[in-house]
Amino acid sequence: MSALLPILVVEDEPLIRMELVAMLLEGGFTVEECSDGDDAIAQIDKASDLQGLITDIKLGNGPDGWAVAHHARRKFPNLPVVYVTGDSAGDWTAEGVPNSLILKKPYAEAQLMTAIASLLNEAMPQRSQESPTTD
Repeated sequence: MSALLPILVVEDEPLIRMELVAMLLEGGFTVEECSDGDDAIAQIDKASDLQGLITDIKLGNGPDGWAVAHHARRKFPNLPVVYVTGDSAGDWTAEGVPNSLILKKPYAEAQLMTAIASLLNEAMPQRSQESPTTD
């Protein structure tokens, strides 16, 4: 059985990041986490593959969540991306990557799980064409 690919969580607020990670782990996902855009870009650069990206938009100094997602999509063109934000939702259509979703904080656990699951389901046919799996 092959290992599950991780979802990268990028959130600068430690309590929110811990809650996001706990939700995803409880949902059966493998998770990697970062607290800022520079660390996220470094993790993306060294990753061989990712299952998805969940990122806050405002990440303090350095690259913001928009930049992190664009960087990730250059390496992984079909990567599911969910943005979470308190106040930047209005910029999503101009700044967000195509075929992404945005959740406005505060959001319910079910909203997050539905968002990532729907994007993963949409990406699955494309990903299986890129790299067939074997049992």
